Amino acid sequence: MSIKLNGEIVDLTNGVQTIQQLLALYKLEDRLVIVEHNREIILKEQYESTELHSGDEVEFVHFVGGG
Repeated sequence: MSIKLNGEIVDLTNGVQTIQQLLALYKLEDRLVIVEHNREIILKEQYESTELHSGDEVEFVHFVGGG
């Protein structure tokens, strides 16, 4: 299955089927992240139940500290 993640085509061949699993793949599950799935913001409570399908568009916005 291929999705567009932050503007780039990504092939998910490792069984990733939900937003929660995608966050875990990129080690973002424990960070403050805003997730947009097909142009709709997904609440954290919906990560596990939001399924991914080929052609979906996902955007991750996470915050990086600095000074």
